Order: sequence, then C-alpha cells, then structure tokens
Amino acid sequence: MDLGLSGKIALVTGAGQGVGRAIARTLAGEGAKIAVNDLVGERAAQVAAEIAASGGDARAVPCDVTDLAAVRQMVTEIEREWGRIDILVNNAGVLPERRSGEIGIPAFVGSDPRHWQKFVDLNFFGVLNCVEAVGKGMLARRGGRIVTIVSDAGRVGEARLAVYSGAKAAAIGFTKALAKELGKSRINVNCVSLSAVAHEAPMADFLRLDATPENNETLGKVLRQYPIGEGLGRLTHPQDAADAVAFLASARAEYITGQTLSVNGGYAMP
Repeated sequence: MDLGLSGKIALVTGAGQGVGRAIARTLAGEGAKIAVNDLVGERAAQVAAEIAASGGDARAVPCDVTDLAAVRQMVTEIEREWGRIDILVNNAGVLPERRSGEIGIPAFVGSDPRHWQKFVDLNFFGVLNCVEAVGKGMLARRGGRIVTIVSDAGRVGEARLAVYSGAKAAAIGFTKALAKELGKSRINVNCVSLSAVAHEAPMADFLRLDATPENNETLGKVLRQYPIGEGLGRLTHPQDAADAVAFLASARAEYITGQTLSVNGGYAMP
C-alpha cells in the first residue's frame, strides 16, 4: 500500500532510541526525509546514519524540546535546508523511574514538586513548543500532519503516575482542540496512545524485546491485562507504534483528525 509519504519532510522528536527511532526509520522507509531530534546529539546522529545507510535521507537535529527558543531555531534550520515540515511527530517524553518492574516514585500526595515539573515540561510543554514552531509553516502552506505519542495513563489514569497521567491527558485534550482549530487549514492532528512498550534498553527484564511468557514469569503475569498481547505472547513493540504513526501521517488518513488511536494490546478500551 502506497502511503504517499515519498518526498515528505518529517520531524520526529525523541527519535534517538525506542519508539522514536522506529518511527523515524519507518517514515524514512516510506520515502520521507527525516529530521531526527533527540536531546542527546550522539543518539540523533546514530539514527540519522542508520537511515542514510539504508538509502534514506536524514539529518540529526539535537535539541531540548522544553526550550521554545531552541525549538524555533531547530525548525528554522530544517525549513532552511528542506523548505518545509510536512509531518511533526511529538514523541519526546519522559517516563517515571522504575526499578525491577516496580514504579520507583511515591504516590502524589507528599511527593517532591521538583519531580512534577519534569513530567509536565517534557510530556506537555514539549508538545506545545514543537506545535507552535512547526504550525506556522503548516498554516501558511495550508496542510500538514501532527501526531503526538501519548499514554494510556492519560486516558484511564494510573495510580502512582498521577502527574505523568495528567500531562499525557493534557496532550490528548490539546490535540482535540488543535484539530478543531487547524482543520480548516487541512492540518490533521491525532494521537497514538501506548501502554507498556518493550524496547532495546529497558529498566526491567520483562520489557526486553526478546522476553516471552516462557522465559519471563513476570511478563506472563503482566500480559493478563493485555487481551491480544496475551494471545501474541508479547507487549507492544516500537514497530507497532511506528506503523500506526505512518498511517496517521499518510494520505490514507486524510479524513481522520482529533482522534486517539490506541496501540496497546487491548490494555485500555476507553
């Protein structure tokens, strides 16, 4: 199926590893040119090099998305080189610390306010900053796609993840409002919602990409909450998220906006 992404310019934030890396590589595989953003320049450069080695076109654009001035400068540089940004994928985010599969932060009441700011700044204000900087060009050209990666914690709430849940819920509400504002300019704005994701650098063994219920007892227990995940014997993989983003960024999703597509194995069905 041709997704119509050939020649499109995509900015993917937090693309140096995990879900963001998979999104960047998948969009590149569909023919898009990729601006690979990450806070860590070495990670962004590595992913850009991987894309180039596969025959794609990519540039590393390291930047802290919580810094609006830096984001505006990054967008200016991308537009100076490639002329525009057609697709913005807000993937950069921060998860609460976890130890051995258990949440390593306290309940909200009595928690340190310094921890709240980190979750809100990156998971919500990072999205605001990128949309503000990229949106001007999309409005001028009357077209674009914005996809934000959120969490089921923002849809149903998760105990001991109150601030994180709130920040992700804010991103979902922002997406709906923005879809109403920008629709007349042919700009589609959607979310992809994830739950637990297995990836290459997990903090718990059950989140390893090669973990199975047969070799990891904890994973077997966790999968009881994921209907199709239990059937498949795995959690969400980064490629699952990347495929959903590619669809929402494509011409095939022209009439879809203001929606949250869950890629979660059935964990939450709101």
